[in-house]
Amino acid sequence: MKGKIEIPFIKMQGIGNDYIYIDALRGEIPEYLNEENLSELSRKISNRHFGVGSDGLILILPSDIADFRMRIFNADGSEAKMCGNGVRCVGKYVYDLGFTDKKSLTIETNSGIKHLELITGKNGVESVIVDMGSPLFKRGEIPANGNAEEVMNDQILFSGGQEFKVTGVSMGNPHGVVYVNDVDNLDLAKMGPGLEKHPVWPDRANIEFVKVISPEEIKIRVWERGSEETMACGTGACASAVASFRKGLIKEEVIVHLRGGDLKVAYDVKSNRVKMTGPAEFVAKGNFFA
Repeated sequence: MKGKIEIPFIKMQGIGNDYIYIDALRGEIPEYLNEENLSELSRKISNRHFGVGSDGLILILPSDIADFRMRIFNADGSEAKMCGNGVRCVGKYVYDLGFTDKKSLTIETNSGIKHLELITGKNGVESVIVDMGSPLFKRGEIPANGNAEEVMNDQILFSGGQEFKVTGVSMGNPHGVVYVNDVDNLDLAKMGPGLEKHPVWPDRANIEFVKVISPEEIKIRVWERGSEETMACGTGACASAVASFRKGLIKEEVIVHLRGGDLKVAYDVKSNRVKMTGPAEFVAKGNFFA
C-alpha cells in the first residue's frame, strides 16, 4: 500500500444506523485531513462498494466544555449537527475502550451538549439513555421557510407529483414528519429526495414516514438528510414521537419501531425535554487506506 495513509477506525451501529468512528483523542488523524478532506474522507469511507460502508463518519475528539466531543459527517460529505444513534455509540466507545470510567457523560455536539447515562452489563455498555434536549417548533428554529406561523403543522408539500402533509420539528436538526397508513411498502427512493430538498427547508431536512400502531407504539421509516434511507435515526424517532404526542395520537412514552430495531422515547412535556434509550454495538475495526 505504498503511498497510502492508514487511518485506524472502528465501525459501530445503533439498531442498524452504522457509522465509522475515528479516534481523534490521540492524534490518529493525519494532519493533512483539513475540513475539505474530512468531507471527502466521509464520502469515500462510507461508500458501500468502494469503501468500508456506513451511513457516515464520526470523529471522537477532546472537548473544553464537555467530557468528549463528536463531529458527524453524512455519507455525502455534509456535516450534521446531531445523531442520536451515533452519540450512543460514542458513549460505548469511550467507556468500553477505557477513555473514561464515568457512567454519566456529557458529549459536545454541533447542536449543543448531550447528557448520556450508560447502562452496563457483562459486555460493557449495553444500552444508553440520551437526554436529547428540547424539541423546537417555530419556523425560524426548525428552520422552515414560510409565513409567520410559529408551528409548522400539516403543511402541504408537493414532491414527485404527490401531495404530502408534513409536520416540522427540530431535534437539533430539521425533521419533516409525514403520517401514512403503511410504512412497509413505501417507495422512499422516489418520495424522499424531493421532500428532503423541498424549498421549504433552507438546510434540507430529515423525513420520517410514520404509522401510529397504538398510543404506546409507532413505526417509522427514515429518509435521512445526506444519507438517503437509513435503518434507524435517533433524532427522527424523537421528532416523530413528539409530533405524534402533540397531535394527541400517542402517550408521553412510546416504543418506536424502526427497520433496524426499537428505541424507547419519553417526552417530558413540563420540561419540554426528550429522552431516548437504545443499544450500541461494535461491528469491526481496521485501517482505511486514504
